[in-house]
Amino acid sequence: MFGRSKEPLTPSPALTEAAPTPDAPAGKGRPTPKRKQAEAANKRPLVPDDRRAAAKAARAAQREQRDREYRAMQTGDERFMPAKDRGPVRRYVRDWVDARWSLGELFLPVAAVALVAQFALAQAAPLFAFYVIVALYLYVLAAIVDGWLLWRGLKKRLVAKFGTQAVIKGTAMYAVLRAFQIRPSRMPKPQVKHGQKPA
Repeated sequence: MFGRSKEPLTPSPALTEAAPTPDAPAGKGRPTPKRKQAEAANKRPLVPDDRRAAAKAARAAQREQRDREYRAMQTGDERFMPAKDRGPVRRYVRDWVDARWSLGELFLPVAAVALVAQFALAQAAPLFAFYVIVALYLYVLAAIVDGWLLWRGLKKRLVAKFGTQAVIKGTAMYAVLRAFQIRPSRMPKPQVKHGQKPA
């Protein structure tokens, strides 16, 4: 019952057909190249033949790229803007900041006036000069709070319009730094007027 069978084993036809014949070609059909030949084929010149011409061409390409980006920043064409300024989320952030009056955008003029007044009155009226500096510090604190309120309202709108994945790292800094720039110096240029908030 459990003993060995006396009949000789014959291979199954499926296994016989699948066995490779010695005449059949195996592998990729071509010899593997020698190491020397492979290294020679992969060699690329690290330094071009005419370095001066190559450097000139590279500078021209970089200048053209900068000019294209500058024109795009002026006109609002996102195709050629730097990567950090592209996309509907970044455009919404810019439009929201540009449509809102912010204390930050007046910070540089206010600071310049305060410093000039402080230097002018330091000898004649030192107490008044001290009050000017205190007022400047209070303005800075108010501008920081205003920037925080700006981001808080903008974040809610971004989540409602684009979803939570739209609020990526760096978006808050992008909005607040833009709010602290003088409006004419903002790049990309503002495409909306004050009060013209995006939907």
